[in-house]
Amino acid sequence: MAILVDASSKVLIQGITGKQGTFHLKQMLPFGTDVVAGVAPGKGGGVHEGVPLYNTVYEACEHHAIDATVLFIPAAYCKDAALEAIEAGIKVIVIITEHIPVQDELIIVNRAKLKDAVIIGPNTFGMASWKCKLGILPNIAFSPGPVGVVARSGTLTYEIVGSLTNIGIGQTSVVGLGGDRVPGSTFVDMLKRFEADEATQVVVLVGEIGGNAEEEAAEYIKTMSKPVVAYLAGKSAPPGKRMGHAGAIIERGKGTYEGKVQALTAAGAQVATFPYEVVEKVQQLIRRS
Repeated sequence: MAILVDASSKVLIQGITGKQGTFHLKQMLPFGTDVVAGVAPGKGGGVHEGVPLYNTVYEACEHHAIDATVLFIPAAYCKDAALEAIEAGIKVIVIITEHIPVQDELIIVNRAKLKDAVIIGPNTFGMASWKCKLGILPNIAFSPGPVGVVARSGTLTYEIVGSLTNIGIGQTSVVGLGGDRVPGSTFVDMLKRFEADEATQVVVLVGEIGGNAEEEAAEYIKTMSKPVVAYLAGKSAPPGKRMGHAGAIIERGKGTYEGKVQALTAAGAQVATFPYEVVEKVQQLIRRS
């Protein structure tokens, strides 16, 4: 099992004929993703890399039962593309794009809540369940198994997941929340799904400084029956300096590394100091189960 998408999910790509859309389509297909359609305004009726093209999301949905869409759309046009997908009834929407205006993000996220759609991102690496990848994650890192992963950082996730795969521990699903100030989903949203997923035995949380997402996650972790292993980036970051992501900034004493570690530890999560420790802790938990 997995969360949000699985091997049977039918996937749409918006912006499929662009440079990024084409490149990642060629990675998604060999992973096993069932890409049934692409949207490229003005190119409807054509075929791109074996995938039928449509002018609009509505048109694509008329011809295919689409479960999820991934957006490789320039920031200026992302709001319209996301709203089109939401209004068409697609329930899982992955927004890879960064530099989307904050007000546009607010509109997207609020509309998705009204339509009961799940937004992954913006500014995310995407997500993957076995045989279904939505985004830019490296294929080689993943394998099927009992570990659910939810993260704010992409490269750290690849390192941790790849290391787990190398010792024979695979994943149910891996979800990137994105690094912007207005995320479409939270740690708590994904933790709830992993808690309900029968195949997930251990959850890995990859967080970072800034905001209060990890502290909110800690409150929910107190209620979980499944063990959580956490790693936090930004231990050495000075206050007031943004570290990579728009949301990774310590302001007025809030969102500190120490505060997050304290909250997660108090909630019962095992907090790793280094990425390799995550792998060791997960391995120990899997052996006990």
